[in-house]
Amino acid sequence: MNIQTLSFRFLKSLEGERYLSEETLRAYGGDLRQFCQFLLDEAKVKDVDDVDRAHIRSFLSSLYKYGYERRSIARKLSALKSFFKHMKRKGYIRTNPALNIRSPRAEKRLPSILSQNEARLLMEAPKGSDILALRNRAMLELLYGAGLRASELCSLNVADCDMYAEVMKVKGKGRKERLLPIGRKAGVALEAYLKRRGELLRGVDSDALFLNKLGTRLTTRSLQRIVRKFILTVSARSGTNPHVLRHTFATHMLERGADLKAIQDLLGHASLSTTQIYSHVTIDRLKEVYKRAHPRAEKNVRRKS
Repeated sequence: MNIQTLSFRFLKSLEGERYLSEETLRAYGGDLRQFCQFLLDEAKVKDVDDVDRAHIRSFLSSLYKYGYERRSIARKLSALKSFFKHMKRKGYIRTNPALNIRSPRAEKRLPSILSQNEARLLMEAPKGSDILALRNRAMLELLYGAGLRASELCSLNVADCDMYAEVMKVKGKGRKERLLPIGRKAGVALEAYLKRRGELLRGVDSDALFLNKLGTRLTTRSLQRIVRKFILTVSARSGTNPHVLRHTFATHMLERGADLKAIQDLLGHASLSTTQIYSHVTIDRLKEVYKRAHPRAEKNVRRKS
């Protein structure tokens, strides 16, 4: 049976799964379309039962050739594994060609972060008192003040924020919910935005906390554009996506004495090992300060003759 047709059916079957976010579904869709196109262009394969391990390995090799990062390749292989497992379970194929194909180890890169001064300047970057400036200021304060993922911020509803108790209910990965504190400055920015949020509704009834100019829920793509614009005004060396603020939140918390377990809970990490990367960031920053400041840290110490 045609693999493109079956991949479409597979994606439709995933739409009701609670543990998958919209971003994961969108990524899976793109990965499967890319694989189907590769099969058609390189191997002239259209039927799912004609796909073998060699085709999958060849596809992965092509991704390396075109410079894809290991993390991206691992995600694409994960999509293929899920798809072929589903095909086997439904009886469309006799053997699973993706079975036992190892996922490439992701490169451990230290995350980009802003300095504390850059973070302060970023919070002040949205100028003016119009509704979009108030919205952008509130979004930046929550991203940095609570370490939210872009998808978590965009999925917030007005009802999720208890301004009296100074907490918000966040839906994280796997649809897991957690309660997070709303910091003082984030609370002030959020209150200012909420008072005038109605100006964006345009007669449309929406539960979404953060709205676009049309009065509908702000998308993660729009958020990425907004954050990029403001980060570029304060730093040219850091990354420019919203995740930089999540990394910055965790690193600054650690630098000011917060323990890793508390940061893990705030970030919504399932494993402490995921959070431990921020301890490496802090150590590297300490090494830089030490090398610049301590007289015995210089590589070539002159000896008195």
